[in-house]
Amino acid sequence: MSVGFKVKFYWYQVGSADFLFSFFSTVACNLESGRQGERFPMMKSLCDSGKLRSNELPAALDEVMQIRSELKSFSADKVVWDMEDLSKQPPWGNSISPEITDLSNYFVTSDGEDFITIFQHAVEKAVKLGTELEISNI
Repeated sequence: MSVGFKVKFYWYQVGSADFLFSFFSTVACNLESGRQGERFPMMKSLCDSGKLRSNELPAALDEVMQIRSELKSFSADKVVWDMEDLSKQPPWGNSISPEITDLSNYFVTSDGEDFITIFQHAVEKAVKLGTELEISNI
C-alpha cells in the first residue's frame, strides 16, 4: 500500500510506509543519536501521530530544511531502514543510482521525485492553506 501526504484535497505521493519510516529512522539515527525527537520534535510528532496541526507546520518546515542541509554530510551507506531493527536493509540493498551522492538525495518517491522536496512542498502548501498535513494511505 502506498502512502503520501494529504493537505486538504492535495495529494503528495511518497511510496511505501516502510520507505517513509526509513526517512524518519535515518534522521533519528544519524542526526539525533538514535533518540527520535531530540532535535526534530515535529518529525517525531508526524511519525507518531500521522499528522501535524497547522500551528506545528512552521517549525516542521524549519526542521525539513535543517534535515536536508545536515543529511548532505552523510554518505548513502548511512541509510537506516528501520530504527527499531537496525539489521533490516532496504529491499534494493546497496544497488542505488549513481545520482545519489549522499543522504540528502537518497530518498526518491515512487514517482521518481526527490522526497525531501515533495515533503517541503506539502508542508508549504499546508502552511499556505492554514490546514493540517497528514500521512494517508491510498
